[in-house]
Parts: sequence; structure tokens; C-alpha cells
Amino acid sequence: MNPLTLADLPPLEVFEAEREAMRVAVIAHKADRRVALGDRLTLLFEDRETIRWQVLEMCRVEGIRDAAGMADELGVYNELVPGPGELSATLFIEITEAPSIRPELDRLVGIHECVSLEIGETRVPARFDPRQLEEDRISAVHYLRFAPAASARERFADPTLRVALRVDHPAYVAEAELSPRTRASLQVDLQGDPEPIFRFPEGAPKPTAPKLLRERGPLRALELGPDRVVIEAAPPAPPWLELPGPRALEMLDLAREIAAEWQRAGRRPALLLDVAAPAARIELRAL
Repeated sequence: MNPLTLADLPPLEVFEAEREAMRVAVIAHKADRRVALGDRLTLLFEDRETIRWQVLEMCRVEGIRDAAGMADELGVYNELVPGPGELSATLFIEITEAPSIRPELDRLVGIHECVSLEIGETRVPARFDPRQLEEDRISAVHYLRFAPAASARERFADPTLRVALRVDHPAYVAEAELSPRTRASLQVDLQGDPEPIFRFPEGAPKPTAPKLLRERGPLRALELGPDRVVIEAAPPAPPWLELPGPRALEMLDLAREIAAEWQRAGRRPALLLDVAAPAARIELRAL
């Protein structure tokens, strides 16, 4: 399966106009790809369409409308798109009682070695993202992949063959046979790219690359629209609360310089600063 590109994403304004219709389509698509594994675990199999929705939703929440910002989100979420001949899934450990969360998670330490996909008599172990693993702690969400051999992929399509998910952990044992609808959806993943579950209006413009207004050392001012400029560092700076004082002053000086130019041109600039953002940046908007 190929990763997503900017060509797969509409401008945020188009997504917002069509969001409710796409949400309904995504819910139906995910319903065929969600598998309960006992009473504590749920696997949601990811593909280009589930990830496209996540990227667009994240851009909407964060207000990301420029091509560079959307490309950054794709770089993060494309890691969840399955590779050729693979299945990719998000594993949720669902514990609703707050006092039980940490004890239950501790009880399931080592589960990354105990999840498998069974295709007939063939066992395909799950490969968990090693960046999420610690020796004595686990999180409630994990990303994993199954990479069946070519022979197993061919047998996956055999409707007479049993295909199931299984977990064999000292503290948790469960099994779930995949339904015909789930198998049909996952068979597409093993063969290549799925057809889009939602198509945006034809002729919708694509995100365009931002215009470089100014560059000062590692800092750059990018014009994202006629009334919006972002000042950021390349490579990305740490969050504001971790940003060294001299670098913060440099970014503020550049923002003040552009704001002064706007004022002289009769525009009223507003400075926006998100201290919780993963990378420090300053946004100027004309009111």
C-alpha cells in the first residue's frame, strides 16, 4: 500500500464543508475493520482511508491549512499506513475504571510478544512499534503490524479457511475469528491501495506550497495566505517552554518587523502563540 501524499488531501476549507458526509463514510468503513479481542482489547486495522481521515481531522483541530504543515502531518501519520503485503492496526487496551488503569496495564506487560494473526494453521506474530515499548510499563494504545508470507496471503482469501486474532498472555487469553466483511476489507490491504471511501468535489484546489517571505539564519517567515504569515525554525525548534531565550527573541524580532510593515501598509496585525505546540512558531494574522 502506498503512503498518502498531498494530492490525496483537499484544502481544509473543502474538508470542513464535506466533513460530516466523510465522517459517516469513515464510521462505516471502520466498523468492518474493528475487532474486539476479549473484553479489554480492540484492534482497529488502519489503511490509507482511516489515516487520511486522521490527518484531515488533525489539520482541522490545529488549524493547519498550508501545504508544508499538512506535509508534516502526513510524515507522522504515514507511519501507520501498512506497507506492501502488510496489515497495520492500532491496539486499544480499554479500561474504563480510573483506579484500575495502571494496575491493569501493569498486569499486561509483555503483551507485545503475545498477539498473533492465525491464517489456518499459520501463526503470524504481531510486530509492535518498538518506540512504544518499555521493559516494565505499557501504554493503553499500541501500533502494530502483521506481515504474512506470500503463501499465507494467498490463503487469506480462501473463505473455507479460518482466520482469527489471538492473544496468549499469562494474564489475558482471548481469540476472535474475523468476519467475512472484515476479511474482505483486509484482503484489499494485502493486495494494494483501497478505493477512496469518500470523494471530494471534482476540481477542488489542492494545498499550495507557502511563499518564503524572509529567511534569517535558521528562521524563516512563510506566507500561507494574503493575511497569514508563520515564523518558524528549520529544523523545527522545540516547544516554546523549552526554547532557548535568545532564539525566542530572534523569532519575536522577526515577527515584530513584519508586523510593523503591515501596520505601515494600513493592516492590523495580530500575533498568535501556541505554547503547547510541539514546535515553537509564531503566527501573524491580519484582523
